[in-house]
Order: sequence, then structure tokens, then C-alpha cells
Amino acid sequence: MSAARSLRPALLDHLPSEVRKPAYDRAALKPGIAHIGVGAFHRCHQAEYTDDLLARNFDHWGLVGINIRPPLLGQTLGQQDGLYTRLIRHNDEVEARVIGSIVRIVDSQESAAPALEVLSLPDIEMVTMTVTEKGYCHIPSSGALDLDHPDIVHDLASPEAPRSVPGILARALELRMASHGRPVTLLSCDNIPANGTILGNVVRAFAEQRGNRLADWIAANVAFPSAMVDRIAPATTETDIATVEQRFGYRDSAVVVGERFRQWVIENRSAGRVPRWDRVGAAFVDDVTPFEHLKMRVLNGAQTTLCYLGVLGGFEHSFEAIADPLLATFVRRMLMEETLPTLMPVPGISPAAYVEQSLARLTNTAIRHRNHQIATDGSQKIVQRLLNPIRDRLAKGKSIALLSVPVAGWMAYLVKASARFGRTWQVSDPFAEKIAALADRAGLDSKALADAILAIDAIFDPALAANATFRAHVIAGLDGLLSNDPMGFVRQVCAGPTDARLKQPARFA
Repeated sequence: MSAARSLRPALLDHLPSEVRKPAYDRAALKPGIAHIGVGAFHRCHQAEYTDDLLARNFDHWGLVGINIRPPLLGQTLGQQDGLYTRLIRHNDEVEARVIGSIVRIVDSQESAAPALEVLSLPDIEMVTMTVTEKGYCHIPSSGALDLDHPDIVHDLASPEAPRSVPGILARALELRMASHGRPVTLLSCDNIPANGTILGNVVRAFAEQRGNRLADWIAANVAFPSAMVDRIAPATTETDIATVEQRFGYRDSAVVVGERFRQWVIENRSAGRVPRWDRVGAAFVDDVTPFEHLKMRVLNGAQTTLCYLGVLGGFEHSFEAIADPLLATFVRRMLMEETLPTLMPVPGISPAAYVEQSLARLTNTAIRHRNHQIATDGSQKIVQRLLNPIRDRLAKGKSIALLSVPVAGWMAYLVKASARFGRTWQVSDPFAEKIAALADRAGLDSKALADAILAIDAIFDPALAANATFRAHVIAGLDGLLSNDPMGFVRQVCAGPTDARLKQPARFA
């Protein structure tokens, strides 16, 4: 039996009819967008929207994909001329489509020079990015540029050889200012509230440190719209790659997998021409905030809650956690009773229906989203997903008995990765080492542990950390979740009245 042929442009005409192919002439496609961070999410979301747009209104909106962090793209996506298969999986159903909107691949991990060359080109009118929360080198609790971040310290000392996203973007804008002066729109597609505001803050703050009139040029020539993006796209597995080969007869080393649902809401602000993604399902709006609050506090809040409680309960994937009746009951109650009242009205969307839709999405057994993967970089995520709604609740004197549990869950998850707690699992979080050291010192003293973690002001706003109600709930939650029966603690919280548990120790024998 001969080996399956690899995905290449020449193979497109020979693919089986059930595999959807680019509906435009890729050879005529010119780049107009640069994207930083060509991971699974970008290829399942923005690149697919762009592929749809090119099929409907062909223009110069080809994508140049840039990675400034691992993995390298040249040996996978690069060898396939930017082509890759996007699988939609829903339980037992599989739908395959080859996306063709990425016309060039740039690996810029060793040096910023290849990225800077692309980002400063006059034909690039739009720069999009999915670099994760920590890529912005900001302080999560305030959104300001972290001037003590090692990469920012390096980049301010060596601005022509930057390592960080703010440093690379500032240098690219400096090169644009010096060469052709053409305006550009920088569009964050990361899961951060007011992501355009934060991106603008860190780039402008870096530029102000640089001087050289750069900040003034940016004010006149660069736009930083915010955006809300949504589609669940877990890490690709060998099984996904094998599925393409076995079902459709070709080899693709850059497969991505996603659910059917997708959404993209973009602030209607730009520095020049922008792709008309609204013609293919995206929405341009004056204010993204209601949409991003809804998505981050409901869907992402549910994911964060289920990942930490799921790991503590022994579940590997999010669909397994939501299938557990206790965790499903807890997360639905948390969202309906405590999260929804913090939301502003969202045009055309029923919040209660959105909760049910979000929870239903998480039951998809084909989306094998590992809880440990969702838990990655939780310190960068809990502010918008949990702490901000908690702050809103406290301001109105309302209960936070449910919302406080996943905050304690995040703490317990990192604490149990410490030496003192047997390194129960490996974690990936910028504050993992700091919290492990605190756990090594405090041990089983939940109050001392919570006090030490709440003192991390890069995560916890000092006013919130000092709130007696919040502290009491977090201490009780940490105590219960570090006990021998964490799910028993969750059951106790669900039993209600939820505030009664603060009156006695939660630790189980």
C-alpha cells in the first residue's frame, strides 16, 4: 500500500469531493494581513473567516503567518504552502475543509528580523494577533505595561532586536514611520477584555519610553480596535492527523480541529482599509464590551471553573467534567445566579439562552479539550473571567459564594503542583513558581496560603484582596478543595444556603 500524498497546492484538484477547497485563485492572492501567533485558534477562526471572504470578494487580503514563539512553522505549514485542513467535529460527525488564505509562513523565533521585515511592508494594512494573554507583557490587574518584565527590560535596552510583542510592534511601527509612513490597524484577537485598549496601552507605553516622536506618529496613524473571538479549538492530536489520512486519503501535518460554532465581533475603528469580514458572518460594532463580557464571563468562566474543579475531581477533559451531574449543576447555578446579573444587555442575545448554548457546546465529545490545557496561564485569565464579576457582585452587596469557588480552585490547582503537596501534576502559569514557593512555606494552613496568594497585586487588586467577604470565601474554598474530598466540598456548596459554610471549617477528615 502506497503512502498517502501530502497536502500541497498540486494535490487540491485530486482531493475527494467531500473535502471543501479554496474557492479562489491562490496564485493571484497578494498579502495584505500579517498575523502573529499562527496556532490552532487562528487557523480555526480568523484564517477561516478570511478564506470565506476571499471566496466571496477576492481582494489583496492574503495572510502572512508569523510565529515569534515555538513551534516552528516551516516544516509543517510552510512545506504545505500555507495550506491546511480544518476539521469540524461534533460528537461522531466530521467535516473537512482545506483553508488557503495563508500565503506565506515566517519563522521569527531566533530573531525578530523576519517578522519586522513583514510587519513594516507598505502592503500590510492589517496586523492581527493571537499571542495569549501573557504575550502582552501587561499587569493583569491594571492592564499597564509591565516595565519590569524581562523581555521589556531587554527590548528597551536593545530596541532594534526586540523579543516581546510590544517591542516588536513598536519597532515595526518605527520602521513604517521612517520608510513609507502608511497607516496600519493592529487587531488583537486574544481572549482579554478590552484587548485593543490593552494592546494600545502597551505599545504606546513602550513607544513613549523610546521617544523619537514614535508615540505621536502612532497616535496619528495606528488604530487598536478591540475584538471578541469565539470558537473552541483544542490542541491537535495524532488522532486528528490520522483521521484526515484514513478518511480522506492524504497526509496533513498542520490539521486543526474546532466546533461548529464561531463568532467574531470587531470594534468599528481602523486606520485605513480593513477586510470586510462582516460579509461572511463577523460583526462590526461600536462597542465590543457587552459581547466580550458575555463570552468571557459565561463561556470562558464555565471553562475555567470546569477545568480546575475537573482536574481536582479526576476528569481529564472538559466534556467529561460537564457530564458530571454535580459539576454541571454547580457551573449552571454559578452562571445563572451570580454571573448573569453582572452583565450589561447584549443586542439580540438572551443571556439565559446563551448560558445553555455555552454549556451545550462543552458537552461535545469530539472536542477533546484537556483540562490542563484550559488551565494554562490561569493567572492571566481569572481577572476577567471571575474576579471582575466578583467585584461587581460585592459592590452591590450580593453573594459570591459560587464565583469564589473556582478562584479557590485556581489556587488549589497551583498549590498541588508544589513540592510540599507532592507535585501532583505539572502546571504552566507565569505565577506557578511563586505560588509553589508560598505553598512550600505555608503547607496545609489554608488561611496563610490564601493570604499569601491574595497579596500578589499583579493578579488581585488590593481593594478586592482586602475585602473580608471575598477573603472568607476564598479561604473556605481553598480549605475544602485541598481536602481529601474536594467534590464533597462542591456538593456542600451546592446544597445551600451557600453562605452557611463560612460558619464552620470546611476541611474533611
